[in-house]
Amino acid sequence: MTTYWCEYAWLPEGLTRSVLVEVDGERIARVTQGEPGTATRLAGLTLPGLANAHSHAFHRALRGATQRGKGDFWTWRDQMYEVAAKLDPESYLRLATAVYAEMALAGVTCVGEFHYLHHGPGGVPYDEPNEMGLALVEAARAAGLRITLLDTCYLTGGVGTALAGAQVRFGDGNAERWAVRAEGLAAALRGRSGVVAGAAIHSVRAVPPEQMPTVAEFSHHHAAPLHMHVSEQRAENDACVERYAATPVQLLHEHGALGPRSTAVHATHLTEVDVQLLGQSRTYVCMCPTTERDLADGIGPARTLFEHGSPITLGSDSHAVIDLFEEARAVELNERLATERRGHWPAADLLAAATSAGHASLGFPDAGLLVAGAWADLVSVRLDSVRTAGATGAEAAVFAAGAADVHSVVSSGRRIVTDGRHVLGEVGTLLTDSIAALR
Repeated sequence: MTTYWCEYAWLPEGLTRSVLVEVDGERIARVTQGEPGTATRLAGLTLPGLANAHSHAFHRALRGATQRGKGDFWTWRDQMYEVAAKLDPESYLRLATAVYAEMALAGVTCVGEFHYLHHGPGGVPYDEPNEMGLALVEAARAAGLRITLLDTCYLTGGVGTALAGAQVRFGDGNAERWAVRAEGLAAALRGRSGVVAGAAIHSVRAVPPEQMPTVAEFSHHHAAPLHMHVSEQRAENDACVERYAATPVQLLHEHGALGPRSTAVHATHLTEVDVQLLGQSRTYVCMCPTTERDLADGIGPARTLFEHGSPITLGSDSHAVIDLFEEARAVELNERLATERRGHWPAADLLAAATSAGHASLGFPDAGLLVAGAWADLVSVRLDSVRTAGATGAEAAVFAAGAADVHSVVSSGRRIVTDGRHVLGEVGTLLTDSIAALR
């Protein structure tokens, strides 16, 4: 049993001072108020662990490289494919370990990895068909994170077009073959603590509608999360409507992909009917504001979706930035820009998006809260930095703090960050070396 004393803690009832959190193995055993005594002291504000609900680990290699010159999502995608073509299981393990360690330094204790880089060059399967996915799981565990590996079905290069170039590494031919491989992955991960085998429909661009029910059935059979990119780009919507006489949300609804275990990622360009379908089905919506602004995607209707019944979660997606505090406040600040009004989101709602809602969308409903029985994740944020000094409560985390203010992280009962340093050592060096190997 290990006991931590939190100067301030964000409990379900709100900000509380002088909180003792007793940890037994991977779980919180008890939460009380009291004096520190011999407990390990956590200064500042301690939050539940943050959930990064949408990650593409290998995109981290593009940071600072794709911001040169002009372009749009589609020109960025070409550069992303160049990186995808270079990765193998060993280099992906090194890169993903460094990326997940960077997430840990930012207070993330669980990641949803939207994984579609399945096969070798030319689409040739590895001897172990899930070698790339298993490398991601190994990387997350090395960095100290729980992981939901969202094995992604990716069959076409666009609406009505074949896979080409680096994309051929993503495809299994059809959904039935995808399901055979995904079942093998689920079997390999069964029983591993802190690991969930989920599924994903990459997008309506990449999965024809007749193939979608097979992926949805995998989710139903395993009671597993099902995620999908939705309406990130107007061109995607236009192509979908032209081909199927339906929006992407309508198409996914018609083929059984929406529901309380599902998450629509981005959901940027929606109709009123789309909003109703997502809300009525209680489908989560994952907003990725730093990526959406980096790729010039647009601003999604987060508050409207929330008010119609869709829980909101947060992801760093392409990792232009890895900072869930920035993602949280960007949801509010983006809506201010779009509406010319302030005050759309209470800070507590945005913290819930970054913690409890995010974990639930990844298949960990018993995480993201500082309560007895929950996963033992404690993220402590300085309240005396140049960014946070003078700020209090949830507002200190959402509207003042940044990833650099995280000084301690306990993930699944294991302390992986102490005084701003990860147990793996210099994460910047790990990132530098793993990215340099791909250039």
